[in-house]
Amino acid sequence: MRRPIALIILTLMIIFSGTQKTMAIEEASYDLVKTEGSFELRDYAPHILAETFLRGDFEETGSKAFRKLFGYISGDNRSQKKIAMTAPVSQQQSEKITMTAPVSQQKSGDQWVVSFMMPGSYNLETLPIPDDPQITLRQIPARRMATIRYSGFWSEKNYQKNKLRLDSWIEKEGLTVIGEAIWARYNAPFIPWFLRRNEILIPVLK
Repeated sequence: MRRPIALIILTLMIIFSGTQKTMAIEEASYDLVKTEGSFELRDYAPHILAETFLRGDFEETGSKAFRKLFGYISGDNRSQKKIAMTAPVSQQQSEKITMTAPVSQQKSGDQWVVSFMMPGSYNLETLPIPDDPQITLRQIPARRMATIRYSGFWSEKNYQKNKLRLDSWIEKEGLTVIGEAIWARYNAPFIPWFLRRNEILIPVLK
């Protein structure tokens, strides 16, 4: 029985790894300063976030906010327009924004702020205004981030375990923390837990 199960797992890994390559998406740009196993120190370029604040528990707010933000990049914005056709059929085209990675989640008081990074081809003037008043656009300056990369379930338990590891590494490196931790997810929900790329990022002083 073990051999068929192993074959199924191997097949899934091949299929999903191929899917990820085909569906390559833009990621936040950074320069690698230092790497040590699953830990990295990175210098991120300036970028824009679309973000929303929600109250609730760690896992529930992530799902709710994702739906809001995905609606925005799928056309729930003020740039919707009708294009006249030569036939007696009209077509309405909504401006769609390319999906990027990661999807980030961060604690803010008693709320969670969940954000999507916007593609580098946009600026605050050219991004469409969200229809949802709970979604805001914000320019993020260049910053240095201490990070840890891990796989597994999108659970608070997994997050807390790896955040403790990152906290210890930051202390060992003598880095000064200057902001709150950010939880980043890089994969679609259908990707198996053992293939998922998750990260925790903490801003530190240069």
